[in-house]
Amino acid sequence: MEKKLLLEVKNLVTEFYTEEEVIRAVNDISFSLYKGETVGIVGESGSGKSVTSLSIMRLISTPPGKITHGKILFHSESGSVDLLSLSEQQMRKHRGNDIAMIFQEPMTSLNPVYTCGDQVMEAIMLHQKISSKQAKEKTLELFREVQFPEPNRIFSTYPHQISGGQKQRVMIAMAMSCQPTILIADEPSTALDVTVQKKILDLMSTLQDQRQMGILFITHDLGVIAELADRVIVMFKGKIVEQGSVWDIFSNPQHPYTKGLLACRPPLDKRLYWLPTISDFMKTETSGEMKESNRSVESVVSKFIITPEDRKKRHTKLYDSEPMLTIKDLKTHFPVNPNIFGKPQGLVKAVDGVSFEVYPGETLGLVGESGCGKTTLGRTILRLVEPTEGEIIFKNYNLAKLNSREMRNMRKHIQIIFQDPYSSLNPRISIGEAIMEPMKIHNILGSDKERRARVIELLERVNMGEKHFFRYPHEFSGGQRQRVCIARALALSPQFIICDESVSALDVSVQAQVLNLLNELRDEFNFTYIFISHDLSVVKFMSDRMLVMRDGKIVEMGDADEIYSTPRSEYTQTLISAIPKGRLEDIKNSIAKKKTRSSVFA
Repeated sequence: MEKKLLLEVKNLVTEFYTEEEVIRAVNDISFSLYKGETVGIVGESGSGKSVTSLSIMRLISTPPGKITHGKILFHSESGSVDLLSLSEQQMRKHRGNDIAMIFQEPMTSLNPVYTCGDQVMEAIMLHQKISSKQAKEKTLELFREVQFPEPNRIFSTYPHQISGGQKQRVMIAMAMSCQPTILIADEPSTALDVTVQKKILDLMSTLQDQRQMGILFITHDLGVIAELADRVIVMFKGKIVEQGSVWDIFSNPQHPYTKGLLACRPPLDKRLYWLPTISDFMKTETSGEMKESNRSVESVVSKFIITPEDRKKRHTKLYDSEPMLTIKDLKTHFPVNPNIFGKPQGLVKAVDGVSFEVYPGETLGLVGESGCGKTTLGRTILRLVEPTEGEIIFKNYNLAKLNSREMRNMRKHIQIIFQDPYSSLNPRISIGEAIMEPMKIHNILGSDKERRARVIELLERVNMGEKHFFRYPHEFSGGQRQRVCIARALALSPQFIICDESVSALDVSVQAQVLNLLNELRDEFNFTYIFISHDLSVVKFMSDRMLVMRDGKIVEMGDADEIYSTPRSEYTQTLISAIPKGRLEDIKNSIAKKKTRSSVFA
């Protein structure tokens, strides 16, 4: 049976105008989308994938952006229309009705002053002539469809009262409210736990089968694309550099950029000491042009494999020493639900009787879903959150017993790199001043001139430079800002660093660069890390040992490779099974399942 064409993008060009230059964010791209098909668009930040989706939705604001060339043909039962030829009023009839979009960050997409139910009702009543009572019934039906166990409760809650995964389900319900023909999903699962991500992706697949929508799925994670997409489009600097079936792209990538994206994901079936990056496949010439390499993914990855013997030698040396940090029965409880007299009616046991040790030079991975207590544990160790009970022994000092002045002095030795580098940096001071600030507080070096020289050394060490000293945080990319935060953590020459989800929001290629930098610094300065993340593949790459947390407790602890290969707890098994692995056998199984489902819903 011939597939029905839904969307054709022909020679699309979208430009942005600045005082210095014209930036061609989307540069003459063409592709199509069919009924019941999922097309994945992948690439790094700045590749043009999100601008492509906003161009299709006609959400590019003028100025500074403008669609300058091309056609976007939408095909429906009533005929074909070029979306670029429509007036704004005409476009509104299609936007949200025929073509819906799920944005990357649900919290910024939902209005904080309206309940979740009211916002979905508003979308329904905007496009359909029905009463508010009917709209409410339809909203509750949609909430059941996106698998909310208590639709009535979610209807009455505000966005800040529900989790990230639940907010994303509300956005999916809103997008589905008018039964669109095309759904555009822009990084809908980037910041979610792997288990929540799997549920969201399964939900989208189910809804697609039932409604036979065409889906444009935009992401930088090729592992997600492998299990979801039928075809893949790879974008680089505004252009499509490769497109084909998901099987062809993964089994035989042709463009060096595609090979780089595939190679820089932390592998689960082997142990590497260094992650390949885009530069291993594409070299920048002095002219600024990219020179392509013909090396295969396998040949590049094979250079960085650690043998079991080398790993055993490292661990023998690591665990032959005394622990640097010892945690004994640590508890952090938060009182909740105060009554009219301010007396709490309950406790949230965020960290509940945790004990473990960390050795000098070790990277200890800490994994678990949101709400498991891993971030609270990291902050409690630093006394950014006060412990309820227990001991935090660092270098023979019990940090839990130190007064504020003593703890402040101790913070020279223990630093933290936070999840969001932008909110960690003061937007009003230059990054050079931001790195110097802790040095001034702790009287490191004798003068600002010496401190500035030290800051420039640190910037160069994290692959930046003196020219960046006077720039402000907004002038950098996410990966560069994270490098600044690493440089600031290094400014006090700490012995111990806690990395709290420090790469979770980065592109896979930038993530690989930051992870390599952290490992390089660990080996150079003999740093000790606690590496906190919900991404088990990243933690496995970084860690010597791993702790798995759930509901404030440690459910499993041991060698990172052993936990991955033979997980003992059912919870760890669930975490591992939810990781999108991107293996060819998984892609083959996924293709077979899609064919079966298509025949059922045809």
